Amino acid sequence: MVVLAASIISKSGKALASRQYVDMSRIRIEGLLAAFPKLVGTGKQHTYVETENVPEYSPSLDEEGVCKAAFQLIFAFDEAISLGNKENVTVPQIKQYCEMESHEEKLHKLIMQSKINDTNDLMRRKVTEIEKNKIDRGKTGEGFAPTRTPNNFNDMNIRGGPGSEINPIFTDKTRGRSSAPSPAPIKMPGAMKLSKAHKPNQFLESLKAEGEVILEDTQLSTIQSRSSSSILPSDPITVTIEEKLNVTVKRDGGVNNFDVQGTLALQVLNDTDGYIQLQIENQDAPGLSFRTHPNIDKQLFNGQKIVGARDPTRPFPSGQNETPLVKWRIEGLNESSLPLTVSCWPSTSGNTTVVNIEYEASDMFDLHNVIVSIPLPALRDAPSVKQIDGEWRYDSRNSVLEWSVMLIDQSNRSGSMEFSVPAADPSTFFPISVGFSASNTFSNVKVTAILPLQGGSSKYSQQVRLVTVNYQVV
Repeated sequence: MVVLAASIISKSGKALASRQYVDMSRIRIEGLLAAFPKLVGTGKQHTYVETENVPEYSPSLDEEGVCKAAFQLIFAFDEAISLGNKENVTVPQIKQYCEMESHEEKLHKLIMQSKINDTNDLMRRKVTEIEKNKIDRGKTGEGFAPTRTPNNFNDMNIRGGPGSEINPIFTDKTRGRSSAPSPAPIKMPGAMKLSKAHKPNQFLESLKAEGEVILEDTQLSTIQSRSSSSILPSDPITVTIEEKLNVTVKRDGGVNNFDVQGTLALQVLNDTDGYIQLQIENQDAPGLSFRTHPNIDKQLFNGQKIVGARDPTRPFPSGQNETPLVKWRIEGLNESSLPLTVSCWPSTSGNTTVVNIEYEASDMFDLHNVIVSIPLPALRDAPSVKQIDGEWRYDSRNSVLEWSVMLIDQSNRSGSMEFSVPAADPSTFFPISVGFSASNTFSNVKVTAILPLQGGSSKYSQQVRLVTVNYQVV
């Protein structure tokens, strides 16, 4: 079969989309289209099919729907017909070719989505902190103005990515200065405005407009995100210890990258409680190296594992923001140290590919909210899941099968899933992305005591978590 031009014509005879494969002028094409109905006369056989199931790329069969999908239809023509000759391809193959997806693009999208999720988690926590602060001020009938810090101190970025505020690690409070506000300089009506409190809500509305699913403030207290707990600490001092995993595992075994980065951050609610030191301990893990903030006494930390200021007369900053004090990194870990390993076994028989996936978890960690995302070929229908330990969801928009397990502990250290799809190349099911969290870390860093320097509080709470930033099987 040789085709001169492929066209879509409306019922009124108007050409909506056309793709020509030989050198013809527009007038010539329009003339051929106008003469086409006259070629079908009496005594000649012709067949036409009119059904709503034919358009694969057009949202509707009317003129408006075809015009909106004109480029997608033209690209589909190019995959079905090459230089006027018919190509031996199926509809799923055309759809896959037109999407022009690559493993590198999927990896980039997953990394960007992870950053967006981290930013959203930080934003939700900030909103909850602001609401909690408003409730506390309403109970006590008091408020406070923002602390002003001179520019002659070193600044440090607060964790949270782009758009984070900048806060110095030490304030200008002196040893003899009281933290209680004096009556004269307080101007509560101007210290905080409602418009400032509504800025995070405006951010929420913009996210909703972009299609992001955002929970209302009243629901935030019941949700625990990957990177932060939604329950705000009631203690005057809060220590947050977090390790982030960046892991790339080969599909046939072996590790390309295994990186663990940790942070110890401090949050002090009241100014008077900032005069403290932190006694910490950690597991003596191979490849573990620490790095402290420049304003931390390094000799005190290296000798006694105490996190304290080089100048004890200056307190740690107070407020709702966390201040990172110590960072660390663990290198040289091998495959035996992985918290979770995922194996994928696709096999093709005839027109069907059966995929068996299994996971094995280490005894070191109990994993929460485990999600294994498997990329699939372009499908018309959802995959057929025959057996699964846990739950599954098919993301038709991104053609991804998500396997979720709420908790992996001693009762289910291993699990499996089996599903089938139309025949596909085995590399289609990679890279597999894995996400989870845990309540303990590789370094086992923890604060054992708070040491007050000027009669401050020694009561504190501690949050420890292990989260995944990028965890893939390629």
